[in-house]
Amino acid sequence: MAMERTYIMVKPDGVQRKVVGDIVGRFESKGYQLVGMKMVQPDRSLLEDHYDSLKEKPFFPKLMDYMSSGPVIAMVWSGKDVVATGRKMLGATNPLDSAPGTIRGDYAIDVGRNIIHGSDSVESAEREIGLWFTDDELMSWQDHSHDWVYE
Repeated sequence: MAMERTYIMVKPDGVQRKVVGDIVGRFESKGYQLVGMKMVQPDRSLLEDHYDSLKEKPFFPKLMDYMSSGPVIAMVWSGKDVVATGRKMLGATNPLDSAPGTIRGDYAIDVGRNIIHGSDSVESAEREIGLWFTDDELMSWQDHSHDWVYE
């Protein structure tokens, strides 16, 4: 069975609102394996690399101010189809379009304060993981519940 990794980041508003534990719990309850996590106060250079595809958007300067306004929680999760399923768990980018039960549907109202980021493809995930983590910051460990989650 092919396992993937995804990059999930609780943004400054999620940290300030103290929903980190709830978010971690959702991914753990789903059955995904946490292989890396740290609290980071990102500098603008890292954020500009991360959001490189949005540099030409008119909201980019405001995004940089928001994302550098406080610490974020950077995480790497592993599991079957974790990228696509993780995005479903997050909900739509605009929280008002997010269904109740999703992270954004439950915790956010404005698109500019939407709590969380998740990689949108396996390729993006690997690029983002490489920006935020070194190889020695990521763990490889045997999850005792693996056989209870996967066939």
